[in-house]
Amino acid sequence: MTAFSRADTSTLGRWWWTVDRWTLAALLALVGFGYVMMLAASPAVAERIGASSRHMFFVKQVAYLGMATLLMVAVSMLSVKGVRRLALAGFAVFIVLTAATLVVGTEIKGARRWLPIPGFSLQPSEFVKPFFAVAAAWLIAEGKAPGSKVWGASIAVAVFVLVAAILKGQPDIGMLLVVAAVFFAQFFVAGMNLFLVGAVGGLGIAAAVGAYLLFPHVQSRVHRFLDPSSGDSYQVSVALEAFANGGLLGRGPGEGRVKNVLPDAHADFVFAVAGEEFGMVVCLAILFLFAFVVVRGMMRLLAEHDLFVMLAGAGLLTQFGLQAFVNMGSTLHLIPTKGMTLPFVSYGGSSVLAIAIGMGMLLALTRRRTSGRATHDHDAPAPALAAGGAR
Repeated sequence: MTAFSRADTSTLGRWWWTVDRWTLAALLALVGFGYVMMLAASPAVAERIGASSRHMFFVKQVAYLGMATLLMVAVSMLSVKGVRRLALAGFAVFIVLTAATLVVGTEIKGARRWLPIPGFSLQPSEFVKPFFAVAAAWLIAEGKAPGSKVWGASIAVAVFVLVAAILKGQPDIGMLLVVAAVFFAQFFVAGMNLFLVGAVGGLGIAAAVGAYLLFPHVQSRVHRFLDPSSGDSYQVSVALEAFANGGLLGRGPGEGRVKNVLPDAHADFVFAVAGEEFGMVVCLAILFLFAFVVVRGMMRLLAEHDLFVMLAGAGLLTQFGLQAFVNMGSTLHLIPTKGMTLPFVSYGGSSVLAIAIGMGMLLALTRRRTSGRATHDHDAPAPALAAGGAR
């Protein structure tokens, strides 16, 4: 790709010189870790559950990650207007599919979150997360536009309530908390006054207390976090033991034992497999990549003047960083356990494809012209300056 010159006006050429290549490289590195971790963890899991092929999970995840990479690059080529249209259409489709899980969804461990599709189990709520972040950003920005008569913020709140009601019905409290955190972050960036910040914060605390009181599985996880002896803390205990066994440099590729006994070693607890086989150094490298994507993205948004781009980018980065934190924090017993994948690293088709769309939209929103300004709705080049006004 480095063969592209700045004079190249092809689609790929213009994309290459405007996309944030450092963020793209960090995301591709996470995809690379995903390949490595699936090769390390999935054969043992497949063998333990009696799958026909020891490499079943690995082969499927290779396909998912390949599709995700292509999807992320393709979405990153969109204009800001294209991102907005994709998000609105995608949200409309996947909120309907998410609601459909309450009626025809497959029930697993007491929750209806998946739609059965031949050869694939679709979790539509995974796609709702990035699309909602962008759709909500558009509504809030429209409401704040000079002279606007659109009650954007009020409509955004109504849409959020709809999403929250559906997620509560599944139930998927963890995903609901992530969506709520994204929505709150966007309102904060949009300039919500301190009174409303306090009010929304109070509602968040009340919602967390309500989840604890109303849902036994939430209550159980909190109790086990505060007192591991109060219930089954097998997975977390084994994960912590894996980190201890791995030490600084790990036991070596393929030498780990945790993947042979942890039911979700290829998914929710893949970080523990990384800790045992590759050690603290590689775990810190994975942590650095997530932090780099979030911090660099926020830094680029600071120079942005388009409110919609700021809000959408902030929402997507909050979702990405928070999901990584929840996964790693649960594995390290820093927070109560929550079944949430580690972006691009854990096994899961719906998750990795949805994250790829979200990061593709982020890359599209933060693309820059050669002048250093972000690309906007109008993909036409800026008018040439008169000779006397050139800078």
